[in-house]
Amino acid sequence: MTERQWTIAQASALTGLPESTLRYWERIGLVRPVERDLSSGHRRYSEDDIDTLDTLGNLRAVGMSVADMRRYLTGRQRGDDAAGEQRALFEAHAQRLAEEIDTLELRRRYLELKVRYWAARERGDLDEATEIAALIRPLIDRVNPKETTT
Repeated sequence: MTERQWTIAQASALTGLPESTLRYWERIGLVRPVERDLSSGHRRYSEDDIDTLDTLGNLRAVGMSVADMRRYLTGRQRGDDAAGEQRALFEAHAQRLAEEIDTLELRRRYLELKVRYWAARERGDLDEATEIAALIRPLIDRVNPKETTT
């Protein structure tokens, strides 16, 4: 019995990944070279290829870098022997995301205060604008830290 194979268009539809991404990942060696139809030369994706692409699509969706996706795939081939490395990889990525969320939350808070500040100025309420400005000042160095030269 012959294993089921999919064209690049079908693989794209199954995985939700653009064809350009499938070609790119193959070109940079993130995924192994895809088998080609002998007569046409068109790519033919196997079930294993689709599974790998699905996995990579999930990692991409959570913002994992190509380098980390490579590390994941290397560990995946080793199975449970790489469990600690895989856990560490995901812990590190989760920490990076937590830091990004903190940064975004800080930026959002700064912008909210600026909106309130300018709304107060627009109403002519300079006392409220002054109070809001006092709340903004401590955020400025956190939003836009200045490099210090020593």
